[in-house]
Amino acid sequence: MITVTDLSKSYGSVQALQGVSFHVDAGEIIGLLGPNGAGKTTMMKILTGYLQPSDGTVEVDGLDVLTQALEVQQRIGYLPETAPLYPELSVQESLKMIADLRQIPEDEQPARLSRAIRATGLADHLTRPIGQLSKGYRQRVGLAQAIMHMPRLLILDEPTIGLDPTQMVEVRHLIRSLAGNSTVLLSTHILSEVEAICDRVIILLNGEIKADARLADLEATTDVILVLEEGAPDASADLQAMEGVRSVEATPAPGGLAYRVQTSDSRDLRPAIYALARDKVWPLVELRRDQRTLETVFGELASAAGGDTE
Repeated sequence: MITVTDLSKSYGSVQALQGVSFHVDAGEIIGLLGPNGAGKTTMMKILTGYLQPSDGTVEVDGLDVLTQALEVQQRIGYLPETAPLYPELSVQESLKMIADLRQIPEDEQPARLSRAIRATGLADHLTRPIGQLSKGYRQRVGLAQAIMHMPRLLILDEPTIGLDPTQMVEVRHLIRSLAGNSTVLLSTHILSEVEAICDRVIILLNGEIKADARLADLEATTDVILVLEEGAPDASADLQAMEGVRSVEATPAPGGLAYRVQTSDSRDLRPAIYALARDKVWPLVELRRDQRTLETVFGELASAAGGDTE
């Protein structure tokens, strides 16, 4: 659905994007994650044909964004960070205007409007002026506008910014439900947003891609956590002597002592560590594979890139 190759964009001396390449298959929900200023919004604008890149190529649904911009835009639904709405119009008037601008045939408009209204939960607010709606419902109107023409690609730039916690949850559920009909590319700097909505994450820092993986793969690790009861003998030396162990770190844990065993390869050391604990008669409390959070991964990448995680 999306193929980006060696994409770069500069604003004078400022390099917003540098050598960015990635591929998105149809039906995926992708999170484009990065701090403010990482280049996410620039990427969105290039994908929609609003900005011209300095270098590189971008294809959407097999079409070149630079030379076939109109055809690409017909396939895209786009919700920018601030939804483009006219506060004096009612919800119904606004959606009808977008249907006309999208050149949806008159005989198809009732069905398209009804579908978008049902999907976004706007049925009880059609006659209300947009200026009287809450931020959450204005976002719903923006989403309804973006999906009315049944786009093959839905691009959302910070869709929950400024919403209260209840509204954020509602919009996240809504985006997940829309993904059944469209590929979704979601730009955000909110880690929990990606974890709640996306299957895969692309982490953008200082205009470059630092990670591109499925969430489960990105957060996975072969490191093992071993917790022994308080008063147990120090197990560090025995663990360090095991084949496949790179390092052992001991830290206090509730009711005992925890050991983080870092592996030197991809093998699962839990069976061997359990056998060792049984032979040594260690008072075992817990033995599990460590699981990194997206926050941990992002922090590590940002620190390595010299970036700011805020």
